[in-house]
Amino acid sequence: MADLCEKVGGDVQEVARGIGLDNRIGPKFLHAGPGFGGSCFPKDVRALIKTGQDHDVSLRILEAVAAVNDNRKRAMARKIRAVVPGGLRDKTIGVLGLSFKPNTDDLREAPALALITALQDMGADVRAFDPAAMDHAKAIMPNLTYCESAYDCAEDADALVIVTEWEQFRALDLPRLQSVMATPTIVDLRNVYHPDEIRRHGFVYVGIGRGDDVSLASQTNRTENARPLEARTRARGG
Repeated sequence: MADLCEKVGGDVQEVARGIGLDNRIGPKFLHAGPGFGGSCFPKDVRALIKTGQDHDVSLRILEAVAAVNDNRKRAMARKIRAVVPGGLRDKTIGVLGLSFKPNTDDLREAPALALITALQDMGADVRAFDPAAMDHAKAIMPNLTYCESAYDCAEDADALVIVTEWEQFRALDLPRLQSVMATPTIVDLRNVYHPDEIRRHGFVYVGIGRGDDVSLASQTNRTENARPLEARTRARGG
């Protein structure tokens, strides 16, 4: 639905709000994002598919759910590539959040893992910060640069990507971010921020399932937003 909204100019959050008004569904688990993960839901979906196969029952809806979810995690890398001028080769991408959801260090089936692999395959230098999951991540992704804070992660980045909606990522100091990034571009895969709020601070902003994001990003002259290293150093007081 998020992909369709982007194509037709809709807002997936408005769609979810409308669906959630049906009390048989509710609004709690209707937020668009980079795919679901964790230890339970992906495993349970695969188990149901296998049970169906064992008993010669085709569970085509569940098979489609599993396939779409796997593809979506890597598709987010293409979304990022689309807003970084010149592609991702030799570009620095900051990733905020590694765990599959906030307030846990659980990396099982986390969307960030597939996303980071795809970004690296496209030639990007990926930096990451997570408040809890970095020790576990180091054993899985030793070739990733791990940072001490969100602002360290944003240092000289060509884009900053919000992957896990940790509470501290909801209140970032936007002027500080803008002062340290090579190009002030935020890709918000959890729709944490309102687009107008981010754009007021001079960022290129792309969320999930918001139909105006891609067109606005493509019309923005990122060359004007990008600043030479000396200017960023002066802004930081270096």
